[in-house]
Amino acid sequence: MTMKLPLPLLFALTSGVAFSAPLTLPLWPGPPPGPVADLPPERNVTTPADRRAAGREVIRISNVVTPTVAVYRADPARATGAAVLVCPGGAYVRLAMDLEGTEVCEWLNSIGVTAVLLKYRVPRREGLPQWQLPVMDAQRAMRLIRQHAADWNIDPHRVGIIGFSAGAHVAGVLSAKQDERLYPSIDAADRLSCRPDFTMLIYPGYFTGPTSGTIAPEVEVTKGKTPPTFMVMAEDDPVHVENALWYYEALKRAGVPAEMHLYPTGGHGFGLRRTADAVTGWPDRAADWLRTSGWLRR
Repeated sequence: MTMKLPLPLLFALTSGVAFSAPLTLPLWPGPPPGPVADLPPERNVTTPADRRAAGREVIRISNVVTPTVAVYRADPARATGAAVLVCPGGAYVRLAMDLEGTEVCEWLNSIGVTAVLLKYRVPRREGLPQWQLPVMDAQRAMRLIRQHAADWNIDPHRVGIIGFSAGAHVAGVLSAKQDERLYPSIDAADRLSCRPDFTMLIYPGYFTGPTSGTIAPEVEVTKGKTPPTFMVMAEDDPVHVENALWYYEALKRAGVPAEMHLYPTGGHGFGLRRTADAVTGWPDRAADWLRTSGWLRR
């Protein structure tokens, strides 16, 4: 007999992460806007042949048609009032829900930040830009966080976003399209801003433009609008370090506060799992940036 475990419990058992069960909410009050995909049931698509991270398996969820947010509230004794929307990566095909999701939420909680894990729609839908439905989901999630700010004891003016790989692209597009509603207004939440107050991009992908030194049009940087940004990447990343370099250059030209950390080795998809590569110490640098930038004040 095969027993199916709830996904939060499955994540905890397989990743070694210990946390209280999150508050999981549907992102949309009814069917999500956009085309309806005829997909098999949502499931973990990881196989024994798939790459591991720091010697451990990664849970990769695909066939997501009903997006959700899972709220991991910081311990009131150490809560700073800040919140971060967490966007796992997975090439817009799947979501690395433990490596770049629940494990990230645990780290954010440890520094006093309420984490909101976004399970956005994947795989990419034919006929649409690969980012469109995920960014639509991210816009809605940011608005819901601000709508529930008082309930979750967070400051609606200190709500950021962190994304990994394709999830970083979601964060970058959201930062660029903060004034462009990608779906019709549904309720009171949609009257609130979806702009992140700060953005953290971890080994970002899909940021490079068609010619050398340019960035993709959907992540356009705008002076006075693009949020302060923190970036991490390894120079030997097969996704190519230019994703971070060219975006950083665009931020600098626009006068957007930015901090970038480049490391010689580390590859791609390491999450928060520590290895001998110095790049895996990036959470310490990110926590420093959050503190010195004033996002973690109490």
